[in-house]
Formats: sequence, C-alpha cells, structure tokens
Amino acid sequence: MTALPQGTILGYPRIGPRRELKKAVEAFWSGRSDLNTLESTAAQLRAATRERLTARGLGRADSAIPESFSFYDQVLDAAVTVGAIPARFEGLREADGSIGLPAYFTIARGEGERAPLEMTKWFDSNYHYLVPEIGPETAFSLSSDRLVQQVAEAISAGYVSRPVIVGPVTLLALAKASDAAPEGFDPLSRLDDLVPVYVDLLARLRAAGAEWVQLDEPALVSESLPASVEQLGDAAARALAVIGAAADRPSILVAAPYAALDANFAVLAAAPIEAIGIDLVRGDIPAAVDGLSGKALVGGVIDGHNIWRGDLSAAFDKLEALGALGAGQVIVSTSTSLLHVPHDIADESKLDDRLVSWLAFADQKVEQVVTLARGLSEGRAAIQDALDAASAALVDRGDAPGVRDGVVRSRELDEGDFSRVPYEQREGAQDEALDLPALPLTTIGSFPQTGDIRRARAQYIRGELSHDEYEEFLRREVDTVIELQENLGLDVLVHGEPERNDMVQYFAENLDGFAVTEHGWVQSYGSRATRPSILWGDVSRPAPITVGWSSYAQSKTAKHMKGMLTGPVTILAWSFVRDDQPLQATANQVALALRDEISDLEHAGIRIIQVDEPALRELLPLKKHDQAAYLEWSVASFRLATGGAAPATQVHTHLCYSEFGVVIDAIRALDADVTSIEAARSRMDVVTDIAEVGFTHGIGPGVYDIHSPRVPTTDEIESLLRRAVDEIPTRQLWVNPDCGLKTRGYEETTQSLQNIVEATRRVRAEVAVTA
Repeated sequence: MTALPQGTILGYPRIGPRRELKKAVEAFWSGRSDLNTLESTAAQLRAATRERLTARGLGRADSAIPESFSFYDQVLDAAVTVGAIPARFEGLREADGSIGLPAYFTIARGEGERAPLEMTKWFDSNYHYLVPEIGPETAFSLSSDRLVQQVAEAISAGYVSRPVIVGPVTLLALAKASDAAPEGFDPLSRLDDLVPVYVDLLARLRAAGAEWVQLDEPALVSESLPASVEQLGDAAARALAVIGAAADRPSILVAAPYAALDANFAVLAAAPIEAIGIDLVRGDIPAAVDGLSGKALVGGVIDGHNIWRGDLSAAFDKLEALGALGAGQVIVSTSTSLLHVPHDIADESKLDDRLVSWLAFADQKVEQVVTLARGLSEGRAAIQDALDAASAALVDRGDAPGVRDGVVRSRELDEGDFSRVPYEQREGAQDEALDLPALPLTTIGSFPQTGDIRRARAQYIRGELSHDEYEEFLRREVDTVIELQENLGLDVLVHGEPERNDMVQYFAENLDGFAVTEHGWVQSYGSRATRPSILWGDVSRPAPITVGWSSYAQSKTAKHMKGMLTGPVTILAWSFVRDDQPLQATANQVALALRDEISDLEHAGIRIIQVDEPALRELLPLKKHDQAAYLEWSVASFRLATGGAAPATQVHTHLCYSEFGVVIDAIRALDADVTSIEAARSRMDVVTDIAEVGFTHGIGPGVYDIHSPRVPTTDEIESLLRRAVDEIPTRQLWVNPDCGLKTRGYEETTQSLQNIVEATRRVRAEVAVTA
C-alpha cells in the first residue's frame, strides 16, 4: 500500500457543474427515464470528476481523489450499506437481500403509507441529511456494494481513488431510536454489532483495489449531540480498535471536520489507523500527543465551508506548525468536503473581475491544495509567488469601495431598538385587529414554482419578455394563488412569491453589498440545490423590496395577507458571508435593512409580517463555549429587525428542521408573535418540548411534510392536530405545512391543503363543543 500524497481533499461536489445529477434523478423519479439511464449519467459524472481533479493536480493513482459520490445523501448511503433501514422498508429488498436504487429513493422520499426518514441539518452547515432509525431489532448486514462498485469503476479507468463513507460512530450518533425501540434506547449502544459490517466492507473495498479508505467522523468534534464528547471518544476508540486490527483492510484516514477535535485528537492518535484529518479553519493546532510518529496528519487549512480565496501564507504557517507535532507525515487538505461550495469560479461570467479575484470555488480550492502541497515538498520559496498573490488579493479586498460604507456604519442603535412592548399587550391588540378563528389556517409563504414561472423568468432575463409583460405574468400568478387559497378556505393568505427565485437570493439582488452567481449551485438535500449569494460588503437597502407585491396581493382579497421577509440569520447562513468582520456586525446591517422594510409594509397596510429564520439552529456552534454568544447576537439581530413593529402588527417567524428543543429558549427570546416549525416528518414530537417549557406565544407545528411527494391523508393530519391540541392551548395553535410549497406540484399541493382544511374543520368542531 502507498502513503497518502502530499495533497488531497475530503470530498467534492457531486451534483455536477450544471446540476446534471439533479436532472437525471428527477427524470427517473418522474418516469421520463429508466434506471439504466440514471446509472449511466451518474457514472459519467463520477468519471468527469476524476478527470477534473486530475487536471487540477491531484494524483491519478495515489488515493488523492476521494470517491465521495452520492445519489441523494451520504448518511443514507452509509445506513443502506450496512442495512440500517426501518422495518417499513424491509419488503423493498432485492431477492438477494440487497437494497437497490429504487428502494433507496423510497427510503429518502417516502411512498404511500411508508413515511420517509426524517431530515435535519448536517452539523452547522446548510446541507440536510436523512436521520437513520435504529433499534434493538435493526439487523446490520452488508446490504449494498455501490461503494465497492465505484472503486472498481475507478480502477478500470486507471484511477486508484479513496472511497469515503460516514464512520460507524457518526452514523449511530446521528441516528434516532426506531419506533420499535424501548423508551430511552440509544442507537450508539449497537456499535459492537455494527462494526463487523464495516470490517466486512473494508475487506471488500481492499479486494476491489482501494489502498485507502476515508471514514468521516465529524461527530467526534461536536458537543451538540445527545452523546457526550467523552462517550463519542470512547466509542471511536472501541470501534477503531476492531477495525484497525482487521487483517485485510486498506489504510484508514479518519476525518473529523467542522470544528476542533480537542480531547478526541488523542483518541485518534492512539487508535490503530494511518491518518487523522483535522479542521484547522474552525480549530487551532492541537497540542502534541502520544501516538503520532507513525501517522499522517491531514491538515484542513483550505476552507471547505466558504468561497473566499483566503490567506495562503497563514495556511502554510499552520501546516509548518502541524509538522512540529512529530507526526510521520503532514498532508494538506480542505477543512471539510467541498460539497458546500460551487464547482468553478471560471463559470461565472457576470461577476465583477475584482470580486472574482477574491474568490475560490471548489476547483480553485483544489489548486490551492496542490500549491501548498508543493510548498511542503519543495519549500516555501517554491510557492512564494502564489502566497504573495493571495496576500495582495486580501489587501485589495479590504480597500475596495463598498466593503466599508460610512453611512451604514454610522447608523446609531440604542437598547430600545431591540424590543417591542410586552407580548401580553400585543396579543390583545392583534386579536382585535385581526379577528381570526381558532386554529387559523395559513401556509408558510411560497407556492409551487411551476415550469411556466421558471420559463417566464428565464425569458425575462434573456430579454424575450419586457418588464411590463413579466410583471403582468406575475400578477396573474398571484391572482391564481389568492383565488386558490380563498376557495380552499385558508384564513391568512400569502401571495405565493412567484417573483422570487430563492428566499435569500431575491433579497440579495435588492440589497447593496451582495453579488449573485449564475452557476454557483450547492446541494441542499437530495436533488435540491441552492445558489448562495455572496455577501462581500456593507449591507444597505436602496429601495423597498417586497412592498409592491404585498400591496398588490392585499388589494385582491379581504382576508389578511402576510408580508414575507427572510430573516438576518438565514440570509447570512444561506449566503457566502464576508469573513473580515464578526458575523454579529453583518447580521445587524441586514437586520436594519429589514427593519426599514417592515416599516414600509406597515405603512402599506400589511398587518401580518413573517420574518423567516429557518437557519437559526443551523449556525449554532458545535462547541458549547461558543453557543451562548451566538444565540445572543442571532436573537438580537431578529429583534432589531422586528423591534420597530407596532403592537397590532403580528410578527411571525418560521423555523424548519431546526431541532426546536435544542434552541427553545432562543426561539422564545425572538419574541415573535407566532412561530411555525417543522413537525410532520417527526410526527409532532416537538410539541412535547413546547409544552414542557411553557411556550406562551403563538405556535404552528407543521402538519404536512413538503419535502416528500406523499399527500398526507385527512386522518393522518387530524391525528397530528389532535396531538398538538392535547398538549398546547388551542388559543396558541396555528395550522400550516412544515415549510414553503415551492418545490411541490400544484396537484399534490392542492390535495394536501384540502386535507389540511378538512382535518382542521373536524378538530375545530370538537374544540368548539369542548369550549
């Protein structure tokens, strides 16, 4: 077996530069293509990735290239590989016991009475993973050889790549107990049963030609999981003792990205593995520990989480400091997988050249890794020109117009700007002004973005539709959405947001300090991708953004129309944010722009305004000592945005896949009048947290999982509503889907909303009788 090369990456974007995988997968789901076509497209994408990485300097046959492809999600891949699937899907296995691609997609998306796996955020990123369900009954066995096939595929093409799989500790630490598990069951207790399947997998990967394998174990850096850091470290030591002792295995790189390893660095140093990957962007150089002399330290000095070119000189300093720890080898890498950044800055023809000079997308980060690796091999002098060029770009960025705006920075704040009158006073004023029924029915904001909407937007961008023609098209879409909601019997309406391509990009396009990309796609979950905007300078609002469309929509109905805004934390979380000042300062700039927008909406007669913060939990630091400060400034930015609203104006917020119980105190501190949250996929488990903490404001636990194509039955929705009514006072409850309806089609949306209305009618009747 060979040593790892001087430079590598932990993973690479898998959707394709033009979202080729998304299109192929969705064509298969819709029946427009068959399984062979999908498999062929995926193989072509994997081949293109290997060629692309080789062309940018990674070695063809030295395990530098990670085999990190996934059809949907890497956690689902690992769960399916080891047979960790819920009982409701067992009947989908092939005759030989394996889990094929159609079954894999059913587990991800659900089908009929088979609800999909729950979905939540991957550590502190905007990527969503599927939550495994594991209990005492879970029978682990090697149930998919896809990763083995991909290694063989690479070998046949002349590549010795490095297969990547989520490690056993992280797989179990991120899992939830199955429905069959007894109360208090911990999936991590199944570790000793799971590890032999990994040993079997590693043997098969070695037989296929793999010389190295990468086990991703980010759970080892997190202090935000049910298991403690010490428990996770003990589990890793136990698992790696067995895996490392296997006679027939590849060399093992354990990667622990997203934060510092801290005490678990010593655990990995003592384990019988060959390499340790540490995040040196989110963490510092660790202290020297025993056991490093025979190991490679893979230093993640190139930021896999953001798109800035960065300080290469400082990165090289870190690598040199890493070498002082006494490891057998120092290797340069990315801090995380490059899954979180777009493919190639060269694809962006419309960005300002000066801005481009400050940026590095995935391909440029690969080139940075290769440059630093050359420096490790040949000495700093060999790459001094590249280090100087990166330093010069940093200086230029700091001096550029708009990066610091004196007018923005001179806006004064006082303590009163961060609060409204007490909720008890607002509640009475809103009840009188709004006159809503018990269990008010609404949606989260967006309605389906149809092919017609996307075509019209593209035609407008290309100049094939005039401004007036496009505006008229959008007005017709708004009219249709309003008519549908009124016919269904919803109580608080939305305009459907046809003018918005994305809930963050729309605001980025209308705020100073942002830039947007053409092809900067990043996977969000499954086949869904987003184009994060680039927040490069001080933020200000040159003109009202949403007032025109909200006013038009309100003029078309006598019912209340929600004004729809994206909150400051979510705008930051779903953008590539400047790294030259504290996030708190940037969040407050965005909040002030939104505060001005809320004032204009109020003056236009909008009485309900929703400020979405689905990413509040997402940015929560993984280390406990950083969490209080984050929650303080993130909550403050929301309160700054909404603090000027009148008492009779009802402020809503929305959080999805946010593990409500983890940040319940922060959500309460937001002081929104109504909070809507994801609850359907987890079958309303969140209401227990809400009830236990005595949450007194309005709450809308979702009753329709919009991330699945399933149409929930009326009985299913009624059951969820009844659970909510049993645990939370009716006066607080709202009825709504889990999230916006942008990704769904109209047929399923309409049927689902009809079922929600009917279920609500039934529960309302019972509540009225009880009252």
